[in-house]
This record gives sequence, C-alpha cells and structure tokens, in this order.
Amino acid sequence: MLWQPSPERIQRSAMWRFMKRYASEFSLTSPSYRALHNYSVAHPGEFWLALMDFYQVKAEGEREPAVTDLGFEHYGWFPNLTLNFAENLLLHGEADHPALVSLLESGDKRSYTYAQLKSAVAGLQAQLADCLQENDVLACYMPNIAETVIAMLATTASGGVFTSTSADFGVDGVVDRFGQSRPRVLVTCAGYQYNGKYYDICDKVAAIVAQLPSVEKVLVVDRYQQSPDISAIAHAELWQEPESDNPIAFVPRAFAAPLYIMYSSGTTGKPKCIVHGTGGVLLQHVKELGLHSDFSSEKRILFFTTCGWMMWNWLVSSLFFGGTTYLYEGSPAYPSFEKFMGLIGEEQIHLFGTSPKYLKVLQDAKVPLYKCDFSSLETLLCTGSPLLPEQYDFIYHEIKHDLLVASISGGTDIIGCFFLGNPILPVYRGELQCAGLGMAVDCVDDDGRSMVGTQGELICLNSFPSRPLYFLNDPDNSKLHDAYFAGHEGVWTHGDFIEITERGGAIFYGRSDATLNPGGVRIGTAEIYQQTERLSYIEDAVCVGKQVAGDVEVMLFVKMKTDETLTEARMAEIRTTIKTHTTPRHVPKRVIQVADIPYTRSGKKIELAVAKLINGKAVNNLEAIANPECLAEYEGLA
Repeated sequence: MLWQPSPERIQRSAMWRFMKRYASEFSLTSPSYRALHNYSVAHPGEFWLALMDFYQVKAEGEREPAVTDLGFEHYGWFPNLTLNFAENLLLHGEADHPALVSLLESGDKRSYTYAQLKSAVAGLQAQLADCLQENDVLACYMPNIAETVIAMLATTASGGVFTSTSADFGVDGVVDRFGQSRPRVLVTCAGYQYNGKYYDICDKVAAIVAQLPSVEKVLVVDRYQQSPDISAIAHAELWQEPESDNPIAFVPRAFAAPLYIMYSSGTTGKPKCIVHGTGGVLLQHVKELGLHSDFSSEKRILFFTTCGWMMWNWLVSSLFFGGTTYLYEGSPAYPSFEKFMGLIGEEQIHLFGTSPKYLKVLQDAKVPLYKCDFSSLETLLCTGSPLLPEQYDFIYHEIKHDLLVASISGGTDIIGCFFLGNPILPVYRGELQCAGLGMAVDCVDDDGRSMVGTQGELICLNSFPSRPLYFLNDPDNSKLHDAYFAGHEGVWTHGDFIEITERGGAIFYGRSDATLNPGGVRIGTAEIYQQTERLSYIEDAVCVGKQVAGDVEVMLFVKMKTDETLTEARMAEIRTTIKTHTTPRHVPKRVIQVADIPYTRSGKKIELAVAKLINGKAVNNLEAIANPECLAEYEGLA
C-alpha cells in the first residue's frame, strides 16, 4: 500500500457522501465501496437514478423504466427521458466563475467565465442556425483550444452530433474519418504550434474539404494570429469571436440520441466510427469525474490530451460541475518539462491527467520536479497504457507523497472506464483501485470461467449507459458484434488481459490481442516491460510474438538511449533480468535494437502493428500512428 486517504479526505469526498445518503435505500448494512459496487451492478436502474438525483442532472419525461435490456442486443437505457447535453454542462457554473482556461505552449492564456462561455455558445449557435439542425454533424479539425469546446457546446445545444480529430492528422486520416461521419459544418484552425514551430495547415484543409462533399460551411480559427490565406478553401470564412445576449436554445434530445462520433485507432483498416449517446455519455462522465475523481465546483482540472483522444471529451464533461477546466495545446516539453509541470502550481490545479509514457520521459530526463509546487494537487490521473509498478514509486517519490494516483482504464469504445480511481480507497503498487460503479466486470479464462488472482480476459456481463449505440456503416451490427461479442457471446469482451485482485482492484497486463502465447501459456507484455524499465540503457521497448512452426517465439525490440548500443553482454543481461523476475517462458528468443517504437497519436504503444509486420502481414490506417516511418524497419525484419 503506497497511499491511504485520511479520514477527513474520505468524509469530504462525494463518494462517501453518496454512499451515506443512499445506504438505507440500497440496504448497505455496513457501508463500504465493495457493498456499494455490488448493489450498483445488481440493481443498475436504481443506481443510475440515484446518481441523477445526487447530481441533479437536468432531464424531462418518465424516469421509469430506467433500463429495458441489460443484455447487449438493444440499447435499453431510459427510453422515456429527454435531455440536452450542453445544457447540463452549463447548468451549474456561476456567471462570473472561470469555466475554461485555454493555455498555449507559448504562454498565451485566455479565460472564459461561465457567462462568457454561454454568450459565445449562443453566438455560434445563431451563426450556424441555417446549416446545423438536429442530427446534423459538425466536425472539428482543431487543436485543444477554447474554440473547440465552444463548437461542441453549440452543436450539442442545437441537437447536433459532434466529432473531432486533432490538427496534426494528415489529409487521408481526416478524410477516412470525416468521410464516414459526413459533417455539414467543419470548424478548423489555420495552423497550430508545437515545440516552438508553427504549422500552417490551410493547404491540408483545402484538400480535405475538396474530398468532403457533405461540408457546406467551413469556419477557420486563427488563434495564432497568422492572417492566413483561406481563399483556396471552399465554403470558408474566418471564425469571428461569437457572442450573444440571447439565451442558448437547448433542443431536447432522447436519452439514446447520437451525441458523439468517435473513431477507433486500430491499424486494421479504416477507423470504425463509434456512435455514443447523449444520456449515456453524460451519466458515465458525471459518475467518473464526480464520484470516482471527486471533482467539484471548487476545483480545477488539467488533462494533457488532444481533440483526437476520448480523454478530451471526458475532460470537457467536467464543466458539468461548475469548476474550472484547463485546456493545454502544444508540447509538454516546450520550452521545458519543468515549465509545463510548473503550471500545476501556477494555476493551483487539483486534478492533473497524463500518460505512463509522459511519466517515463520525465523520469528518464531527470526533470527537477522538486522545483515545482504541487501543494494544490490532490489527484494524478493516468491512462493510455498500464502504469507500471516502478512508475507508482516515481510519482510518490518525485511528485508528491500525499496523492491519489488514479490509474484508469477503459477506452473510446465506452467513452469511459471499467477500472479507475476512488477517493475513499488506498492505492496499491501497480494496481488500479476498483471497478467503476455500475460496471459488472469480471476476469475469465478461455472457457468463460470467472477468476480472481489469475490472469485472464476482461469482460463486462451487463449493459451500461455509455455502451455504443451503433457503428456507422454497419446496418446489421456485424462490425459491432465482431468488435465486442465474438469472444464470449452475449457479454462485452474488451480486449484487455488483466488480473482482478482479492481487494477488487485490477492489474493490467496489456491488450489481449497482443498477449504472447509461447507453448500455450498466455503472457502479458506489461510484465516484460516492467523488467526492461529496470535497465538504464533502454529507452523503450516493444514485445510481440512471431509465429514459427505452430508455436510463438517471443521477440523483444529495444530502443536504446542516446549513445548506447545493444551488445551481446546486454542481450544476456536483458534475458537474465526477465527470467529472474518473471518466468523462463517470458524470455525473448530474439532481442533486436531498433531506431524507434511505434505509438498511436494518443500515446499508446502499438504492439499489434509490429506483430503484423514481423509475421508478414500488412498494416493499414497509418494515420492512427504518430511515427509511421519507423514501421519500415520492422517490415524489413519479417
């Protein structure tokens, strides 16, 4: 156990207050998180109704039945309720309280109070009234700035559907996504800045619009004041800072009406377009941010993300609580890591979100974090890949001792989490604290038998509000079925290789489609990475299996630190380290030095792409990969 909340912190938390308030109604004779979770999955309708009451979610219509289908055949949540997503996000903020703070790496800072944000949303809604009606799609090809949030709120206020991707995507990647979602309106930037360099994307935007016949209007945001030439972009006009004294017109939407179109980041073809519903997204995010993360109107949250990652959507939902949401655009290394981490103290951030990859960079670079002020920081959220045990040590030694480290895991597929943090539970090294309320998760073997303390497949037995409504271009739901239900019929198979502990927490070992299977024994790649982290000369590594004569050979590719070389002696040390701390089956057959390791744009290591290449298979959807040029090296090793 690395951390335990004080009694005062527990009793201040929303989770504790929620549990105490509904203890009698839920028949919790001895209130505990485990008892609360058990009730939430045994009586999901009552739980989600209580959540709506506790946080005063604004909705109209009949609340019963809360759910008509706990299976996954149909979407069965709150069929008689209507609500508006944007209205709920703007309901609880005081007029002069800061709602959004938009930060650029250059130091530029713009703030919006709730009154100013509402005025901007009302103004944009009026501007788009002729081309954005209910169910129309607005797409953002944008940096993580306030205008992106304003566009989302104006769209969802009007009953439209919002979709986004980050401004560093190439033409093909954007067309592959927006070509399927068919937006009527495109909001884009003229360019963006990263690591001190400005990137003009007007030519890319022109090429994209030329391939999107559905687009009728293009708004170009010039946040960096470059006075761009937009004459080559069809239907384009410059974004004028919108404002209006008129109230926002909130269009009531069915609970299961489309809200967001999200995109899978896989490398097996065009991205799948995942459609998420209005009420399901709202309730899931309210639960995760409010109860599990303890966010409230007095707090400030900063999560480092782009508009192409679901954590952007998750972050923006924090507006619901009336607190302050921070957006950061640019490189977290510019002008220095110390400067970026210093924002936590400068802005008095309470919740900070990042990825294991970024923490590793901080550790390897020996950033003098002791110079930063982390006195305000209560919770560090981390996702994107498994947070290794040694990284827990790093956080508690180098950042802060009294800190809730909430490693969270879910995904775009559910626009939320299966396992995440909890302000009333201890933190154990290498372990996610708990399953989310209302999520009937389990760990099973290949035959579907439930297991505790043994590695297996993450499944979810019952439906939950933020499950996808459907995929675009999937009329018979065959793609949806293949994505989540082919492994274990009738239950959600998420594709994570995990172990549920006796405490109810979870250890994540990597993606199950990337698990290794030498001699028929399943091995999680995270176990191997935990060992390569011990070796000072390795910067990064990726481990995959090569099919050889009906079996699997474990292959480890390592990226060495600058001026370091992989020698025979170091190969031997790598193998010995892995064998000593795991098992002989984990030991790689081959250890190969490479120039780089492939990652998605949201910072996830892409094992599946490497596995495909070394087994002689093609990799598609290269736009999902942040550094696709490195794949040629692996292809040459096939």
